[in-house]
Amino acid sequence: MKTAVIGCGLRTPLLVHGLARAGVGVSELALYDADPERARLMAALGAGVAEGSGLGVRAEADLAAAIADCAFVISSIRVGGMEARARDERRAVECGFVGQETTGPAGCAMALRTVPVALEHARLVEKLAPGAWLVNFTNPAGLITQAITTHTEVRVAGICDTPSELFFRIALSLGEPPEAVECDYLGLNHLGWVRGVRVRGEDATERLLADDELLRRLYPAPLFDPELLRELRLIPTEYVYFYYNQRTALRNQLAAGATRGEELVALNRKVMDELEACVRANNVAGAIRVYRAYLNRRNSSYMHLEGSGKSAFTEAEVDWDPFEGATGYHRIAVDAIAALSSERAGHMVLNVPNGGAVADLRAEDVAELPCLVDRAGARPVSVGELPEAVRGLVISVKEYERLTIEAAVRKDRTLAALALLENPMVGDWEGAREFLAGVEW
Repeated sequence: MKTAVIGCGLRTPLLVHGLARAGVGVSELALYDADPERARLMAALGAGVAEGSGLGVRAEADLAAAIADCAFVISSIRVGGMEARARDERRAVECGFVGQETTGPAGCAMALRTVPVALEHARLVEKLAPGAWLVNFTNPAGLITQAITTHTEVRVAGICDTPSELFFRIALSLGEPPEAVECDYLGLNHLGWVRGVRVRGEDATERLLADDELLRRLYPAPLFDPELLRELRLIPTEYVYFYYNQRTALRNQLAAGATRGEELVALNRKVMDELEACVRANNVAGAIRVYRAYLNRRNSSYMHLEGSGKSAFTEAEVDWDPFEGATGYHRIAVDAIAALSSERAGHMVLNVPNGGAVADLRAEDVAELPCLVDRAGARPVSVGELPEAVRGLVISVKEYERLTIEAAVRKDRTLAALALLENPMVGDWEGAREFLAGVEW
């Protein structure tokens, strides 16, 4: 079974590792990137990671050739590269807003650049691989998935590892194996909550909410006041921090003197130079060691800058193997392919059209929901009405997403400003116009 990856970021070897060992029937993997050299480098690393598995990995310079005859196409593009993320986040901070690449004004800028490219790719999938599944990991994942479902006929499912990471941390916090813990989840991409936790069928929600220490273990940095979570009676994913703690997040970014994007630009340049040197020397094993160290540095610093105002990057290598992590980019992508290839319906959280599962949203609105998934597609499980404490926030963000998609398709800067006016992280017409004046798209 042929699969293509569009957008060869630094997580690509993780995905190759997952596909090589998952037994989902992928025998051919074509890697395409707007930068052909990056695709070739990731293919060289991927071939080393997949060695002995039977998975063929190659770089493909032509997008159409990469897509043709695929059963699955995984989209993970970053239009403008990490440098564009850093510029967007810096621009947001300069305008008095939190700088975060998928939410708020920086997320809007990312979406405006990305929607037209994502739609172009989706139409190519329609033409060259009819019947294929487009697995969308391109951020903002929910918004981009909605743009594709609105403007094309391609079969698409949006994925994100954030919900599964929270589920895993809940199990870890409770001292239980992940398979023993069931979480009731609902929301939008990067705006989701767990509203119930069961351990072996017994409700554990109250035990978790009542214990400050258990709640603090759920996040990679101190993000949420336990009293807030008890009052909400909900457990948010980490990105909700940028809505609930906007002033603190901005203050911490100012104190750190950098945004996450700016830190990653420097880190990524260094690791790319090291990886290229290893590959030129035909030292693939050395490249994989460099890559593991990079992932550990990146993962161990996640959300620390925004949560504490201090960078957590360190030269020391964390003593664990990121390829074998229980959650992450490679796990959720492989799980989606496995589920969408299966005759038997399984459960997973995906970004799909709501179809009435959430009473407060339109049927066509893409939401991040538990789904029954098999070869026939993903069918969201009914979750009823949104909790009162988050209903207004979700409805506002969804309206922002609808307007942003329309602005991107029409290339309408005024409509983009209106979208940001609807966004709870902005909500200011002058601020929206000021931010967008410095954004190219």
